[in-house]
Amino acid sequence: MISFCIVNTNGRDDLLACVESILRHPPATEFEVLVIDNASEDGSAEALRAAHGSRIEVIELPRRRSKPENDSELLGRARGRYCLLLNEDSELTTGAADALRRALEREPRAAAAGARLVDSTGAARPSAWRFPGPRSALAAAVGLHRRFTVQSRGSRQRSVDWVQSAGMLVRKQAFEEVGPLDPTFFVYSDEVDWQKRAHDAGWCVLYVPDARIVHHEQLSTGDSASRRIVEFSRNRDAYVRKHNGPAAALLVRILTAWTYAVRALAALVLPGHDARRYARHAYHSLLPRRGQGVREAAEEFNRRRDST
Repeated sequence: MISFCIVNTNGRDDLLACVESILRHPPATEFEVLVIDNASEDGSAEALRAAHGSRIEVIELPRRRSKPENDSELLGRARGRYCLLLNEDSELTTGAADALRRALEREPRAAAAGARLVDSTGAARPSAWRFPGPRSALAAAVGLHRRFTVQSRGSRQRSVDWVQSAGMLVRKQAFEEVGPLDPTFFVYSDEVDWQKRAHDAGWCVLYVPDARIVHHEQLSTGDSASRRIVEFSRNRDAYVRKHNGPAAALLVRILTAWTYAVRALAALVLPGHDARRYARHAYHSLLPRRGQGVREAAEEFNRRRDST
């Protein structure tokens, strides 16, 4: 059995499209669909029940929680031998779930398998990378990020360091052995940390380009975009501190800030690039503990809800 595991926060239309894509392109095996609605206010859970009734298991949360907490609950609840994590703005394509399942069946020590992620136009997006650390930060600083760090290239299945959880099939046995995702990472770097722990425990991770999943990756704007930059930067720093130590984390902060600063300068003359966005990345890469992130937004939401 494959368990499809989706976490949704105020993404009603995307969530409905995601579930409909699963039912339109089901795997050639028994499956279930589990959805955690992360205290949405847009009627997501009601719309899902109205559209699909009891075919979908919906867990409604009264308060916002971290992505790793929600993914861990879904993985723990799942009855399937394999669990496909999807973002609410992901869509399954024909044969994708089966291609990921076959990859794990052929490699018994693979903890997870990641799909080739494509955007709404069908263009491939990077979806597998080397682990963050001084070497990958240095590669980015000298313009070799895509060549050295991005591992989702070509049409051949391969072992990689980590894959994006917008389309990641997890072996339930590996989840039970490695343990839950670390809620220290409120969102971003949580799946990276879990896959690093899986590697350390003797598992491997696969990139499966034959499995294609659409990831719309809706761009956030305004305050939400700034909060995501803060959250992304702080959790990258937390990951490097955890796995490489404070000295390496400092080096990564400096190299990453330099990389974004160069991009910000280039964006001043290159059309279609946002210099201010790159500058914010540079600032928070160097000083990741400054600013308000997605975690604080969730805490503010919970306080408002508790007070009503």
